[in-house]
Amino acid sequence: MSRKACVVGAGPNGLAAGIALAQAGFAVDVYEAEPTAGGAARSMELTLPGFVHDFGSAVHPWVVGSPFFSSLPLRDYGLEWIDSPAPLAHPQDDGTAVVLERDLRDAEAALGADGKAWRRLVGPFVDRWQEFAPEILQPVHLFSRHPLLMARFGLSAFRSAESLAGGFRDERTRALFAGMAAHSFLRMEETLSGAFGILLAVSAHAVGWPIPRGGSQSITNALCGHLAKLGGTVKTSTRIENLNALRDYDVTLCDVGPRQMVKIAGSRLSAGYRRRLENYRYGPGAFKVDYALSQPIPWRAKDCARAATVHLGGSFGEIAASEKAMATGQPPERPFMILAQPSRFDPTRAPSGKHTAWAYCHVPNGSKFDMLPRMEGQIERFAPGFRDCVLARKVFSPADLEAMDANLVGGDIGGGAMDLRQFLFRPTRMQYATSAKDIYLCSSSTPPGGGVHGMCGYHAARMAISRMKG
Repeated sequence: MSRKACVVGAGPNGLAAGIALAQAGFAVDVYEAEPTAGGAARSMELTLPGFVHDFGSAVHPWVVGSPFFSSLPLRDYGLEWIDSPAPLAHPQDDGTAVVLERDLRDAEAALGADGKAWRRLVGPFVDRWQEFAPEILQPVHLFSRHPLLMARFGLSAFRSAESLAGGFRDERTRALFAGMAAHSFLRMEETLSGAFGILLAVSAHAVGWPIPRGGSQSITNALCGHLAKLGGTVKTSTRIENLNALRDYDVTLCDVGPRQMVKIAGSRLSAGYRRRLENYRYGPGAFKVDYALSQPIPWRAKDCARAATVHLGGSFGEIAASEKAMATGQPPERPFMILAQPSRFDPTRAPSGKHTAWAYCHVPNGSKFDMLPRMEGQIERFAPGFRDCVLARKVFSPADLEAMDANLVGGDIGGGAMDLRQFLFRPTRMQYATSAKDIYLCSSSTPPGGGVHGMCGYHAARMAISRMKG
C-alpha cells in the first residue's frame, strides 16, 4: 500500500468510497465528526431505554439494490434483511388501504382495472433490474449499454407524477403512485417527480423494501467491518475543520455537502469553484418524530399491519396540495407523511410487547413551524387512538436534524434540490471532481443523489483512482 487516501465523513457514501479505495490498494483512513459512524444510517435510543430508533432511513431498497453494496459480503458482518409481507400500504378514509404487493403479478391482480397499466409502467424495468440499476445509479450519460431500456425509461421519467397518474383509472391507484412520487420533495406537476414514483415502485417489485435486523446501524457496522478487513480505519469523534490537516494523504474524498466543502477546503479550491458551490441550492426540509409505543399502531385498515412503510396522505389531490404548500414556503395543513413501523417485523427494536415507529413530513428548508400536532392528527385520522399508545416521542425539527448531521442543511435529507439543473449537474458540471486535483466530493450532493446506496462514494473513488493511474 504505497498510496494513502482519506475520507471525510463516515456516512454510507464515505464508507463506500473508503472500501473502493481500499480494494484498489490504498491505505485508507475515514474521519467522522460524530461519536458513531453512519451519518443518516445510524440507530440509537432516542426515546426510552431499550427502544432502538433509526435516525434516518429505516427501509432500504437501495442498499440491497445497489450494484456496489450488493457486491460486498456484508452478511459476513452480521447484516440480515427482513422483508415485511408487503412493501407499502396507503390507508384511505373509508377504512381500507391500497397495498403495493411485492410480487408484480400479485400487484397487477390487486390493482384491478389499473393492473395492466401498472405492469406496463414498471414491468420492463423490474424484469431487467440487473441492467437497469447500474444505469440509474450513476451520473447522467449519453451513451448507455442498454439504450432501448433507458430510452423507454426516459419517456416516462421526464414526465410529472400528475401526468403519469393520469394513466390510471382508479383514484386509489393514483394516490398510491402520488405517495411514492412525493419522496422526491417535488410538486406533483414538476418534471422528474414521476421518475421517483417509477423508481420506488420498480425497486419494491425487484428487490423489495426491506429493513435491517437491529436497525440501520447494522448496515454501517457491516460496512465498517468490511473496511477494517481491507486494512482501512474509521476514526470517530474526529471533526476535520480544515483539509490542510490532511496534507499527508495522496487523495482526499469528502462525504460532505457543498457548504461544508467550502468551509473546510478554503483556499485549496479556486475562487470560481467556491462560488459555484456557494450557489448550490438545498431542497425542502423534513420534520421527523420518533415514537416509543405501548402497542402496535391501531390502524383502521388492517392491511397496514402488513407493511413496514405506510404513506399517510389520502388522495392524489391531497398529497399534491401538501407538496405544493411546502414548495411555496407554507407548512402543509394536512401533511403527506412517510411512516415506518420496523418493530412489527423486527422484535429487537423494542422491549417485549412494545413498539417503535418514526414518521416525517416535508416542510420548507429551515422551517421553525411545529408540525407535531398536524402530523399526529394525520396518524389519528387513519389510526384512532394512536396518541394513547405513545410512551415517549423525540421530535426533530429541520435545525435538529442538521445538528445531528451537518450534511442535512436546513433539514434537507436529499443532499440538494432535485430540479432538472441539479439533476444534470450535481453539484457542478465537474460532479465529483473539484478544482483541486487531489480533492473530490462524494456526498449525496453528487450523482446519483440521495438514498443509502453508496454509489456517490463508489463513483467518486473510481474517478480518483482512474485519474491517479493516469
